[in-house]
Amino acid sequence: MAFDIKSVEYYYITVEDQAGEGFKLLSVFAGVGVNLLAFEAVPLGPMRTQFTLFPDDGLKMANGAKKAGLTLDGPHSALFVQGDDESGALAGVYEKLSRADINVYASNGIADINGGYGVILYFKQKDYEKAVAALEL
Repeated sequence: MAFDIKSVEYYYITVEDQAGEGFKLLSVFAGVGVNLLAFEAVPLGPMRTQFTLFPDDGLKMANGAKKAGLTLDGPHSALFVQGDDESGALAGVYEKLSRADINVYASNGIADINGGYGVILYFKQKDYEKAVAALEL
């Protein structure tokens, strides 16, 4: 099972839940050359949506947000796992974390049509460095 694990930064930003707001937000960052490794958008009640953005260059994202008058919450740290999609692909990662008594606070992922997958692992702040050490990054 081939896979790669790396530390990534992520940022939160909340927007009004209206048609076009996601486009506006993503256009700001595309306009300053930010490549997103991943993102997630979830509702925060009936009128707001929270984006979680994982840029490949956090400084570029922060500067772009500042120029656009946007307020980001972050950076925060997570682990990004990418690998070959096969049965049990993440079991070894979760096993190492379990043996080190580290709880994965949240995670999300997706498999792609080319036989790969990507998963974001979130940890409570107190567990992040222990997770990095347990996975020998």
